[in-house]
Amino acid sequence: MEFVQSARKEFLSFNHGKMGVWEALELLNSLVDDSDPDIDLSQLQHALQTAEAIRSKHPDKDWMAVTGLIHDLGKLLGAKFGQPQWAVVGDTFPVGCKFSPKCVFYDKFADNADFHHELYSTENGVYEPGCGLSNLLMSWGHDEYLYQVCIKNKCTLPIQGLYMIRFHSFYPWHRERAYSQFEDETDKAMLPWILEFNQFDLYSKADCTYNYAELKDRYQKLILKYFPETLEW
Repeated sequence: MEFVQSARKEFLSFNHGKMGVWEALELLNSLVDDSDPDIDLSQLQHALQTAEAIRSKHPDKDWMAVTGLIHDLGKLLGAKFGQPQWAVVGDTFPVGCKFSPKCVFYDKFADNADFHHELYSTENGVYEPGCGLSNLLMSWGHDEYLYQVCIKNKCTLPIQGLYMIRFHSFYPWHRERAYSQFEDETDKAMLPWILEFNQFDLYSKADCTYNYAELKDRYQKLILKYFPETLEW
């Protein structure tokens, strides 16, 4: 909880730079996600693979292809802003309540002070059942950071895209159904969209690469449909 609060204070001031979405994507070319066992390609190639796989199946949903393209842009925390990968990538989970045994590497939580905290170690912790996932304080990483960047910069992606960005790494919830006591009706409605998105995030990965220069014009036009030319990071 203490780390999440300090990271939010540092990065949600949005004073770390100004750049457009495509410029940010190109910066991801320097990052390989060590937590991802399925791919050794750069994050830019993963972004293009995800976007193109979505566009192939959902040609009428350009917002979803854009979401696929940018969903990992929060990894600029590591590629640009010097954060260690443990504070950028990996599965996410709420802080301020009991860690679910369905979280990956659950046994490691015993070394976390919150595991033994009088309130944070209880089933609901600081929250009320049914409060909604959007009201949970999530572990800090690229999902939450990019979601907050989108909100700050008034992007116009639909709520489905924003949920995909914010919760695509929240596997304990959408795959294992942990923390479901906190769901509200919006969360329940958005769950199928996240599951649909994640098949492209996970299973579009391959060793083939795209020439991003050839795709740049198409996606730059789509990006500008939903984002301003320059974003505050």
